[in-house]
Amino acid sequence: MKLIIGNKNYSSWSLRGWLAAKQSGLHFDELIVNIDGDEWGQRKQAMDEVQPSHGKVPILWDGDTVVWDSLAIMEYLADKVGRERYWPKEENARGMARAMVAEMHSSFLSLRREMPMNVRRRIPLADLSDPTKHDVVRILTLWAEARARFGGSGPFLFGTFGAADIFYAPVVTRFVTYGVGVPGFAQAYIEAIWEHQWMQEWIAAAEHEEWVIEQYEMVQ
Repeated sequence: MKLIIGNKNYSSWSLRGWLAAKQSGLHFDELIVNIDGDEWGQRKQAMDEVQPSHGKVPILWDGDTVVWDSLAIMEYLADKVGRERYWPKEENARGMARAMVAEMHSSFLSLRREMPMNVRRRIPLADLSDPTKHDVVRILTLWAEARARFGGSGPFLFGTFGAADIFYAPVVTRFVTYGVGVPGFAQAYIEAIWEHQWMQEWIAAAEHEEWVIEQYEMVQ
C-alpha cells in the first residue's frame, strides 16, 4: 500500500489518514507532498498517483484500488483488518464513537479556520471568537461523555486507542498550539494522545519539515 499525505506540520486530514493506516497494522509506504500553492497543483498534474478527480490528501493506493478522504480510508482499512481494531466492541460505545467521528468529519468549521493545525508553533490566543468557543465547548463535552461512559479501560476516549482518537488527534495538536485551557480530564487525554508513539513520530517529522505555509504562520 502507498499513502500520499501532505505537510505533516499543517495537514490535519493527512494525520488522520496516517494514523488510520498505522492502526491497521499493515505495511504501507508514505509519500509526502507539499500542498502549498502552485507546487501542489503542478505535482497533481505530474503524478499518476494523484489524479484531478481525487486531488486532495490523504490518498491511499492498495494495488489498483484508490481511496481518498480520511474517513473512507479508515473504513476501507477496517474492512481489511477487522472493524474491532478501530471501533469499540460494545454497541452503545460503538454508536457514540461513530457519531463523534462523523461530527468531527463534518463540523467545527470555526475552530478549523481560527486555529489551523501548526504542530511546530506555540501561539497562545488572547481570545477566541464565540463560534470557536462553542466548538471548543462542544468537543470537550463529547470527550467528557465518552471518557465518563466508556473510557474506564484506558486513557483514550473509549479506553483503547481507536477511530475516535484518530479523528480528534488533530484537535489535540490545536489545543496544544494555541494554549487552549481545558479541565483536568481533558488535559490527561491530551497528554495521552500527544505521548502516543505514533504521534511522537509524526511530531518529530513535522518539526524537521522544511516547508512553510505562510497563511498558517500568520495567526496572532
